Amino acid sequence: MATAPKPQTETKSAEKEVLLRVEGITKIYDGTVKAVDDISLNVMKGEIFGLLGGSGCGKSTLLRMMAGFERPTKGKIYLAGQDITNLPAYQRPINMMFQSYALFPHLTVWENIAFGLKRDHMSKDQIESRVEAMLKLAQLTKYAQRKPHQLSGGQQQRVALARSLAKSPQLLLLDEPLGALDKKLRETTQLELVNIIEEVGVTCVLVTHDQEEAMTMASRIAVMSEGYFQQIGAPDEIYETPNSRSVADFIGNVNMFEGVVTVDEPDHVVVKCDECTHYVGHGITGNLGMAVGVALRPEKITLTKTKPKGEYNWCEGEVVEIVYFGDHTTYHLKTKTGRVIKAQEINNTRDLSCGLTWGDHAYMHWGDLAMIVLTH
Repeated sequence: MATAPKPQTETKSAEKEVLLRVEGITKIYDGTVKAVDDISLNVMKGEIFGLLGGSGCGKSTLLRMMAGFERPTKGKIYLAGQDITNLPAYQRPINMMFQSYALFPHLTVWENIAFGLKRDHMSKDQIESRVEAMLKLAQLTKYAQRKPHQLSGGQQQRVALARSLAKSPQLLLLDEPLGALDKKLRETTQLELVNIIEEVGVTCVLVTHDQEEAMTMASRIAVMSEGYFQQIGAPDEIYETPNSRSVADFIGNVNMFEGVVTVDEPDHVVVKCDECTHYVGHGITGNLGMAVGVALRPEKITLTKTKPKGEYNWCEGEVVEIVYFGDHTTYHLKTKTGRVIKAQEINNTRDLSCGLTWGDHAYMHWGDLAMIVLTH
């Protein structure tokens, strides 16, 4: 089996202006524990960049070093070309919004947004103008005199965002900003948040463990694990072309087949697995006999009761579980090898479109370009 892929770093883009540049940042605790391991990254001006990973992967530690709450063990952080590595947090033109929102319960919405402006000794007229602009932007004007406890969770979140944006920071850091909201409200608020951030034009780094949140809000995503970046790319790139088994498994649902390359041509490869034989309509950097993984998303599988033609890209199984999600249904099919494969069908009619139920025998098949071959 091939060794693990080299951690990814970012290089400067000639087409866009780099606002935040991180060079070789490492954070070591207790002399031995590497929370962040030699990370380099460029965040472009005006983009929303997502740091995505499970608990303990180092994403929040990296964010805190950007904010100035943690000092790197080594490496440099630059903002708009200025070295801010050792600059105290209060001197950085950066605002950070936490999951708890940290609103002052005894202050009104208006006073919460104005708080930082008053501490900066801004004039009364400037404060009033800026607060009113933020209230309008966040659609909070009619709630200006309410206290935080009189607001819904989504409204409180918008107050926290308005307060963070009021001082016109060069960089906005969001640490699990929607974690306190229920699923329905979180989905709605994600788009509201993106619209407000894009309208202001502020550059944003978002930390989240929620894949859907990262895919919805971020223009680029870095998938983190054990203190390093596994892959950096646009949401569709991360989802459709993961560079390793671990990234494919972390982002969305995936069926991972283990097999051996039996045909290796520039325009296609054939991979023999226990459950089936895959004909993949693109070449890979590999060789005959190489052990590989084949990643196949459930939504790319078609279910039928009739046996497909040909010898490639299909297998059979028994329906052992059906999970109805409203807009789609996921079928779990057990193959002769005992492997359970997930297949997803869109519910575009009011009845289950493929007509399968528990215990039915069915065939799963997919196209030549539905898969990606992974060597790590």
